Amino acid sequence: MPQPLAPIAATLPVALEAVAERARDYIREAKAANTRRAYASDWQAFAGWCAATGLEALPAAPETVGLYLAAQAETLRPGTLGRRLVAIAAAHRAAGHQLDTRHRAIRETLAGIKRQHGTAQQGKAPAVIAEIRRMVEAQPEGIAGTRNRAILLLGFAGAFRRSEIASLDLEDLAFTAEGLIVTLRRSKTDQQGEGRKVGIPYGSTPATCPVRTLRAWIDAANVTAGALFREIGTGGQVVTAYLDAAGRRRGERLSDKSIAMIVKGAAKAAGLDPARYGGHSLRAGLATSAAAAGVTERAIMQQTGHRSVAMVRRYIRSGELFRENAAAGVGL
Repeated sequence: MPQPLAPIAATLPVALEAVAERARDYIREAKAANTRRAYASDWQAFAGWCAATGLEALPAAPETVGLYLAAQAETLRPGTLGRRLVAIAAAHRAAGHQLDTRHRAIRETLAGIKRQHGTAQQGKAPAVIAEIRRMVEAQPEGIAGTRNRAILLLGFAGAFRRSEIASLDLEDLAFTAEGLIVTLRRSKTDQQGEGRKVGIPYGSTPATCPVRTLRAWIDAANVTAGALFREIGTGGQVVTAYLDAAGRRRGERLSDKSIAMIVKGAAKAAGLDPARYGGHSLRAGLATSAAAAGVTERAIMQQTGHRSVAMVRRYIRSGELFRENAAAGVGL
């Protein structure tokens, strides 16, 4: 994908070259790393299709983009196509071109695809409270089970994203008489790093209390600073930091993908279909369970950090399906 244009002239005094490089770094950091990787992958897919069909990718005619969307409609979801369109437009802007995404050839093609194929998202199933209990109970004894229980219960109670769980350091925690205060330094909706505090209350049952379970993990793993959740070796020992073959530092914290695999493994151990569950299941599960229990939208949004009522209402609708259900009151 073309790189963003430099914000300053290409020829600079030597004294300003370091400043110019920092400015370019800031431009690259304007979007999250995952977003940049997704955009790059989407652009490469479009450019490859154009090369194979003999059409120009940059600058691309609106008709070319419309043809691309139509060609991919049978294999890609409308949401994915929409993201690819955003990436294609971003690549054009970065190269100094403008792509009119409201052009009829693009707009009407995408609208027709959405109408024919639908736009319903097929995300991971929410792990509601009954399923969380089953997952926790199914964890083995030992340090791995202690860690996994802490991840499941903290992720659920805090409605955290898997990336947020993986990024936590011990220094982000404050244990109080009321429970635990978790400071999220950065999240998907807080790329500026303003931070957000989330309260985790004590549970009514020790076995499923996120605060007690997290403390048990910290003590068992002897976490005194840095990464909260870490790898565990085959011998049951917490892995200490090391350099892999590529010279990358490993062992200090679990990745977000590892969090998702732990949730899947817990689902399987509990007799659930692991394909239906992932890292997002914890966050969705808290919102869905809270809605089913009659918790207000405001309280749910305060815990999840959602800024859009429309987004959180997806979970609320799922949680309210069987609460005050019309069919339940007619005597079937």
